[in-house]
This record gives sequence, structure tokens and C-alpha cells, in this order.
Amino acid sequence: MSTVIAGVTFKNPIVMASGTFGFGREYAKFYDVNELGGISGKGLTLNPKAGNPGVRVYETPSGMLNSVGLENPGIHAFLKKEGAYWESLDTARIVNLGGNTFEDYVTGAELIQQDADRRAEHGTKAVDMIELNISCPNVKEGGIAFGIRTCDARELVRAVRGATSLPLSVKLSPNAEDIADMAAMCQEEGADAVSLINTISGMKIDVRRRRSVFNNLYAGLSGPAIKPVALRMVHQVAKRVSIPVIGMGGIASATDIVEFIMAGAAVVQVGTYNFMNMRAGRDLLTGLRQFMIEENISSLDEIRGII
Repeated sequence: MSTVIAGVTFKNPIVMASGTFGFGREYAKFYDVNELGGISGKGLTLNPKAGNPGVRVYETPSGMLNSVGLENPGIHAFLKKEGAYWESLDTARIVNLGGNTFEDYVTGAELIQQDADRRAEHGTKAVDMIELNISCPNVKEGGIAFGIRTCDARELVRAVRGATSLPLSVKLSPNAEDIADMAAMCQEEGADAVSLINTISGMKIDVRRRRSVFNNLYAGLSGPAIKPVALRMVHQVAKRVSIPVIGMGGIASATDIVEFIMAGAAVVQVGTYNFMNMRAGRDLLTGLRQFMIEENISSLDEIRGII
């Protein structure tokens, strides 16, 4: 089940997706999170964010809409309060990095790198990889997400790549003009992997109140409803680039995981299913083992990218 991405070993392909698993503490009450292949922590920004006001989560058929607004404690607080806990984890630890300006991203990456260097001097480690979230709005460009236009994203990926020597994955938006071109650009600029897809923009209207449920009108759709779109995009990107692809979008069963691996994913991330099943990681791992036994698969490499 294991695979290696940029020198980081994932003991199995099941990684918890950013924004759905906190930093692991809460779910550790339900099962041993060290069984997981990895954890991508709550999205972090340079400074703390309170998140969006009003309704933040709304259930939809086969999924959910969220407008959380990247509520997080900020990078400084994370490194200070969660660093020791992450040091104790026996799983791949991924920091999801967001921002609203180039400077935010670069400074954030530098802080994470500096912290990694300090811990290395003492023979410890709290972060294995940075996941660069380019779906954040660029406030200097009228709020258009960095991940929409390849030219804008290129400058950002290049700047962050220059700010850290940690393994770097870029999390791609399904709203990109051409997601395969976007992935190819990330590879050109030195990214070690790409992860996709982020949520799809959606909407819900309260017909009684005659307004959107969300203060920001639109929200991010996730869950099983988006899986066919995510699977198609992962397949397209995996055929285009030579760096590893981390697949996500609606995974809620062991066979979902197998589909993404057959489409070319090195590992997968599980998000919304964590809200449906508090022991999702453990149950998916059990199911994947059983599938491999039933299908006489000794290594996931036998089926990776066969479609």
C-alpha cells in the first residue's frame, strides 16, 4: 500500500483532506490516526482568520456546500500550539498554505521552512510537505483566485518554490482555465506533486427568505456529488504530468479509492466523508485491504494509472 512522494513515505494511500480533519486531535479520539497515510491540516494563512459570518455549511444531495472562509489560527499559532503534537504523529504531515497576496504566501512558506530548520537541529520534524492552496482570492487582482489563470499561478508557485526546500504539492482548482495546463506549469516551476480537485463553486437559495443561504452567495461543493468530475480531472492531469498526483473529490468507499488510483493517483485525500463517518480513515483502510485480498492485488502499483 505504501508509496513515496518527494522523499515522503505514505504507508498507505489514505490522506485526510484539509479543512475536514482539523489538525488530527479531534479524530484521534475515535481511532488511531497514525494508521493513516497522511494528514493535510486545516488551511493556514499568515495571520489568523475568523472566517465567514452567517451559515457556513449546508447539506445537499450527495454532498455539502461550505462557506467557512478559511477560519484558522494563523501560521505562528499553529507552529507554537500544534507543532509538538505533529512531531508525535507517525504519519505524513502536510501543511495546507493559503493567502490573499504573494507576500502572504511567501512569508508563510518562509516561516514554515524556518520552523522546520529549527526542529531539524534538534533531530525532530513536524512538517513533511507543504500543500499550496492556489484557490484563494488574489485581493490585488480584484479577488480572482490565483488558481484560475495559469500565468498568475505560475508566479505564485515559482515564488513559494523559491521560499522553501520542503516537498511542495500544489492544490488545483477545478475552476482553472485548463487544469491539465495548470498542472504542467506546476511541474515546470518545480512542484513535487499536484493535488486535485478543490471544491466546485455552487449555490443554494432559501426560497422562503428569497435570498442565498450564504452571505457570500456562492459556496464550495464537495462530497460524492463531485466525484465523477474529480475522477475525470485526475485522469487528465495524471496523463499530462510525470510528477505524482494526489486525487480527491467525493471519496466515500474503498472502491472510490481504487478508481482514483486506477486513474493515476499516487495517493488520495478524503474530505467530506469524515463528516459522514467519524472513523472514515480506519474503515476505508479496512475496506481497501479487503478489496486487495479479494482481487489478488499484492501492490497498488499493479493497478495505478491503468486506465
